[in-house]
Amino acid sequence: MINDIYIDIQKRRKRINFSFQENKFITTIKKNTVKYNVDNISRTKAYAMFYKSFPEVKWSFLASMVSRNAGWNMTDLEGKWFKLALDARQRLSFFLTYELANWTIFRDAFPQLLLYRLSLYYNKPLFHLLKAFNVSCFMEAEWQWFWENKDEKRLINSLIINEQNIIQEPVLHNHLLRKKVFGTVSYIIQDFGHYSCVVFPTLEGKLYGFSVHGFQKLDNRISLGQKLASLLFSPIYSEKFHQFSEMTEHSGSRYDYEQYISRKLYRETPILRSVYPVIAHPLNESQKDWVFIKKKKLKKWSKRTDSINSYPEITKWFIHKQHQMQGIIALKHGL
Repeated sequence: MINDIYIDIQKRRKRINFSFQENKFITTIKKNTVKYNVDNISRTKAYAMFYKSFPEVKWSFLASMVSRNAGWNMTDLEGKWFKLALDARQRLSFFLTYELANWTIFRDAFPQLLLYRLSLYYNKPLFHLLKAFNVSCFMEAEWQWFWENKDEKRLINSLIINEQNIIQEPVLHNHLLRKKVFGTVSYIIQDFGHYSCVVFPTLEGKLYGFSVHGFQKLDNRISLGQKLASLLFSPIYSEKFHQFSEMTEHSGSRYDYEQYISRKLYRETPILRSVYPVIAHPLNESQKDWVFIKKKKLKKWSKRTDSINSYPEITKWFIHKQHQMQGIIALKHGL
């Protein structure tokens, strides 16, 4: 059966006792995870730094570029247009949604990355320590597979599947967020109007990416992650995205990439750390391992979407959608 390996891991986890040295490893990794899980800026930089040292773990670069987008979405809320469209409480609820998802994924994923680094240093797999971080049995199996087979595409796909499952309960099924964010007219308009996008910029001022639609649905988010990974590492554009990441400091403001589109564009969104404090998130260690609930979907999710025929540039379309949304807000306020 497909889940036999996960049951075996689960049983082994119940029997395992960590050594003194292993407990030291765990403590250090937890401290480093907390250190870099402060805000969107520190997370984005931590992912990018890890990828620079370990480019075989491609998900870390994907995570850094998607995290940039999360930061831009956060500061949009404190820009001119969203301040007109939403009141302070609504903007805070939207911000906390982005922040909680960003924080939750990092808290789960960064220990995995650090354990991989530690395994390389000692030249032996230490993925049994993932138990200490409540990481799914699914990922323990996948990291062991990667250690033995070096299948980079499988690993990035597995991490996409895992992290989207990780945020399903605390974020998407959060009853307060469902009421204050996902059930609001503003969210529904954004969703159906395709006003939300994940964009990968270049130093040439061009944008590539995909619109975000049906974000509440787990299958949609996994599919989007797979398409984004395929785009990010496509032979045509990959180097351009890397250059942007290397040359552009992440501030959280969309001006990070707007400066390359046109010199006439001025900063409309603030720098993230100038408007948002560090958020203290409550720890929830009781979340069940998703792989034993969603095991029937693994075969479907594991079908990688490697063969996308083309990645159209969306710069003009994206700017048009922004202007369209601003027009709706201006019309509502009689501007």
